Amino acid sequence: MNSSDRDYELLCGHEIGREILVTDSKSKKPCLCGILPTASLLCVVLLFTSSFIAQRYSEKPLRWRMNIQHMGIDNCKVHSLTLRYFLKPDWMHNQCRPSGSQTLPKGIVSNTSDLEMRPLWSPKAKKGHTTMDIKVKASTNLFAMAVGIKQKDLVDKMVKKFLASDFVVMLFHYDGIVDKWKDFEWNGHVIHVSAVNQGKWWFAKRFLHPDIVAEYEYIFLWDEDLGVEHFHPDKYISIIKSEGLEISQPALDPQESEVHHQITVRGRRSKVHRRTYKPGGSGKGCDGSSTAPPCTGWVEMMAPVFSRAAWRCVWYMIQNDLIHAWGLDMQLGYCAQGDRTKNVGVVDAEYIVHYGHPTLGGLDVTEVSSQAKDHRLDVRRLSYHELEVFRKRWQKAIEEDECWVDPFQ
Repeated sequence: MNSSDRDYELLCGHEIGREILVTDSKSKKPCLCGILPTASLLCVVLLFTSSFIAQRYSEKPLRWRMNIQHMGIDNCKVHSLTLRYFLKPDWMHNQCRPSGSQTLPKGIVSNTSDLEMRPLWSPKAKKGHTTMDIKVKASTNLFAMAVGIKQKDLVDKMVKKFLASDFVVMLFHYDGIVDKWKDFEWNGHVIHVSAVNQGKWWFAKRFLHPDIVAEYEYIFLWDEDLGVEHFHPDKYISIIKSEGLEISQPALDPQESEVHHQITVRGRRSKVHRRTYKPGGSGKGCDGSSTAPPCTGWVEMMAPVFSRAAWRCVWYMIQNDLIHAWGLDMQLGYCAQGDRTKNVGVVDAEYIVHYGHPTLGGLDVTEVSSQAKDHRLDVRRLSYHELEVFRKRWQKAIEEDECWVDPFQ
């Protein structure tokens, strides 16, 4: 069998080849003429179709993934939905499970926690009920504050107000003194965390993970040198809900407060304000057309209030090693769950006093009194350094993330 016969048999099949071999050479020609063009055409079609399908298969999930990401679905769900839609593998049910929980039945996995204190023994149940039927009223909001014993009178007033409004209260003791707070009747009803010479944002990054505070609608993260005589937590929450504020702060009484930024000053004729007006040339002023901080979409870091969704975003932006969080205020609008000119604001109807008492970085009591050093200047110096570090990290992150699009540009 020559090469042409061999090719012919491969094209026409072994049985057809055998039949053709016993015929004369004239009968071979029609088969070759009819099958060779058809086979060639089929090969071309299959090659083109397979490459087209492969391309569409790779493009369609990507395009589909991008579309549903714009709908606000997180990456984990996007990945899961993509697999479900296109691949449907048997192991898909493990996608989006918390790491380490894949071997557990889904119903037993508890993703979040809270800061509610639970009794060591069950309270006495009424007749006809078990102790498990008795449910303690859960708090829906959290008040956390960095405190030192020197400001105990101001702290006392704040804690009482927030406990009366059914808040969970958490105190971060930056001076390491915890026992001296036992004189207050509310001491056993708040959570105490102590770490010497650590700031509010250091504590927040480590103890207020979004999954731990996911049960709370709003997180108040305040300094200790504030007066709350004119402040009512329940009314404040009612206002920010009605105004749609995801990030906010109470306004400052200008008569009694140490004011650092004009936007925080209380307006007497408004319930809420979202921008400030300040004359200035070369783009340094603030007017009705301003769209960026500190003219609008900005609050001061001394008494911020975050919604649950906003806090989840802010927590990720807090840098683990930058404990003073300087520079964070200028970027809070990215966590406002939308338009920062609308979702970030200052509440005038419920206002506070900022006394401006210096706390962190006072005299180092561990040193001999004659050599005691005031570290406030050192704290200030580190704060400025961290500000520059944060700015550079932000800029670098923008440059390196090719997929990120600035929503405010």
